[in-house]
Parts: sequence; structure tokens; C-alpha cells
Amino acid sequence: MDDIFHLLPRSKNDIDGARAVVQAGYPAVAPILGELTVWLKDYNWPVAHIIAPFLSSIGTAMVPHIWHVLKSDDHVWKYWIIELLIPGLPQDTALEFRPELERLCYSSSNAERREELDQQASQVLAGFGWA
Repeated sequence: MDDIFHLLPRSKNDIDGARAVVQAGYPAVAPILGELTVWLKDYNWPVAHIIAPFLSSIGTAMVPHIWHVLKSDDHVWKYWIIELLIPGLPQDTALEFRPELERLCYSSSNAERREELDQQASQVLAGFGWA
């Protein structure tokens, strides 16, 4: 597809758009991975339930997009990325995020703790056997 951007969901309820992204598959959607992570800002959005497992299955190509979110100030978005994407990564890929997960677990800010990022990071660390 020449213009993969037309596949991006148009709203949080655009189930058909989300399914079209998944059907196009990776690497066809590589140019829009960053835009697709935006749909994980709230897992209550119907499109997130379709996009999250797909993005999680991509693996290493998601690393820069995950870092983009982890470096942001959007703690709710971070929560969903930590819960939905990092646990699905291969362990050797997820290892890149271990220092940040440990920081969140043991030295998180008040704002990060309010959004339970410390608890979510702890669960992911334990899931990989790093706790």
C-alpha cells in the first residue's frame, strides 16, 4: 500500500480501521507505528483492544515508540504501554526497559505513583523474573 496512513483509525470507535491495520500487518504498517501507539492512551477505547495485541506482537520494532511514550509526561499512556506492550516483548528486547521499570518501581515521582506506574512496573519486572 502506497499510503498506509489512510488505515489509521479515525476515532476511538473505528473498529474497522483498527482491523484494517491488523490485516495489513507488519512490516506494511511500520511507517505508522508511532501513530498507532496513540490509540493506547486509553484502554477503554474499543480500538485499543484490537491494536494493543497486534503492536505487542511486533517486538523489537516497537522499542523506539515505547521509549517515546516512556519519556513523555502522559502517565496514563505510560501505564497502558507498560501493561499492554512491554510484557509481550521478547525478554531480550524488554531488557532495554528494565532500568526505567526499576526506576518507576523504586524511585517514581508522586505523579507516577498516583497513576500506579510503580505497581505496574513491579508486575512487569516480576513477570520477567527480574524482581
